[in-house]
Amino acid sequence: MGLFSKIRGEFIDIIEWLDPTDDTIVYRFERYNNEIKYGAKLIVRETQVAVFINEGQFADVFPPGTYSLETKNLPILSTLQGWKYGFNSPFKAEVYFINTKQFLDRKWGTPNPIIKRDPELGVVRLRAFGTYSFRVSDAIKFIREVVGTDGQFTSDQVEGQIRDIIVTRFADYVAEQKIPVLDLAASYNELSVGIHEHIKKEIEEYGINLTKFLISNISLPEEVEAILDKKTSMNVIGDMNQYAKFQTANAIGDLGEGGSVDSTAGLGMGMGVGYVMANQMGQMFNQQNQTNTPQQTPPPIVQFYFVINGQQSGPYTLDQIPQLIQQGKIQPNTLAWTAGMANWLPASQISSLASYFGQTPPPIPHQQ
Repeated sequence: MGLFSKIRGEFIDIIEWLDPTDDTIVYRFERYNNEIKYGAKLIVRETQVAVFINEGQFADVFPPGTYSLETKNLPILSTLQGWKYGFNSPFKAEVYFINTKQFLDRKWGTPNPIIKRDPELGVVRLRAFGTYSFRVSDAIKFIREVVGTDGQFTSDQVEGQIRDIIVTRFADYVAEQKIPVLDLAASYNELSVGIHEHIKKEIEEYGINLTKFLISNISLPEEVEAILDKKTSMNVIGDMNQYAKFQTANAIGDLGEGGSVDSTAGLGMGMGVGYVMANQMGQMFNQQNQTNTPQQTPPPIVQFYFVINGQQSGPYTLDQIPQLIQQGKIQPNTLAWTAGMANWLPASQISSLASYFGQTPPPIPHQQ
């Protein structure tokens, strides 16, 4: 050891931690034999806490600041060491620096689908993803419950435990809310707040404060989403008959414009195929409409038989009778019969025929 290094080792002692990483939560300050000199400088920066441990026991905790390590600044350690009258020689102690900054944008997600019973879709499988942020809120509790004697502890060593808690409590909480699957997307904010409060206290048992919890997505399996997309498309289309006509018109236009033949031939081919498509589509939807629409039986046609010149004549429809009356073939006393009548009756006595005779002028009287 050179003279300068020897002098520096004996007279200069600074305890500090500059974090060169972005994920270290706990760092144990390394010194030869853990010896600290009297009057050494302890520098604790913002977002740091320094914890002294003496022979496995927690001693003094230092928030951000610069300290000269003397008896008055180490009340707990002085008690543990038995320094009744102070000290002026090196002492042994372990110093842990705890990073108290927020660790942002940590990812969480369900490794396996969550089974949920939905009132509309039945039993479905859900996957969920999101982010969370955390920070160490109690340094001593965090070292005791999580770190132990690890000299350098990183964020990924605690994130697994936090994710396990989130996924387990997420499944229980969502099931208890009984929100329909199709309404979950509109409830991300409420669910995020509720789950945050639901798991916050449990995570605090490790000396960790869950500062933020967000749900980014809750999704169904791809095959279920595909079916829902088809259902939505059908609802948007509405009138299938009009949609078929629209698609046929587009097909005619596309066939008329495409192909390697000249435009006239292409248009003719397009129109021909279009007409075939239109007929096929029309027949399909007509069959569907006939299947869905109840058939209505048309009313029967009323027909009459008459006795003309001593012989049965007819049948005649109601539209033909006025002409027969004009021709004098049918008179008020002409016998008539139609389906449903038991016997022949004079035409003037049948209600559906009597009105015709009121419109016909009587015979011209004989003039002497």
